Amino acid sequence: MDGEGDFEAWYRQVHPRLVSSLTLIAGDVDLGRDAVDEACARALERWSRVRAMRSPAGWTYRVALHVLRRRQRRAGRERELLAQTDRGPAFPPQLMEVWLVVAALPLRQRTAVALRHIGDLTENEIARAMGITRSTVSSTLADAHRTLAGVLAEEDVHDV
Repeated sequence: MDGEGDFEAWYRQVHPRLVSSLTLIAGDVDLGRDAVDEACARALERWSRVRAMRSPAGWTYRVALHVLRRRQRRAGRERELLAQTDRGPAFPPQLMEVWLVVAALPLRQRTAVALRHIGDLTENEIARAMGITRSTVSSTLADAHRTLAGVLAEEDVHDV
């Protein structure tokens, strides 16, 4: 299979999980999709090198996370400037049902949960994508799961 066809097959397989994960992390479909599209474009440009990596998807997640963070920082600065000039409200992100529960988690936990449960990455792949150790991923996921279990248990009590 030629390199371009190889990329196309990989892209079709990985792209939906990338978009779902980054959308959950960003809390916004457009931000998630834009970050993934830029990361995939970079993967295509470097495909001969990326496809030889142990985890092309992990590399692409990492690039997409960097793109997302950069855009969120930029958007934050823009909101600050708009607030200083008092020019209109900040628009709430489009929320998914699951995001309502996960959104309360700190960014690192939210990112790890999204990459594990939406992106279906292993702890080692998450570690590479986030630039942290596997043991940090493990403890981050454990903390997130404890927090989410507490929130869900609390909701069950209120529903009774």
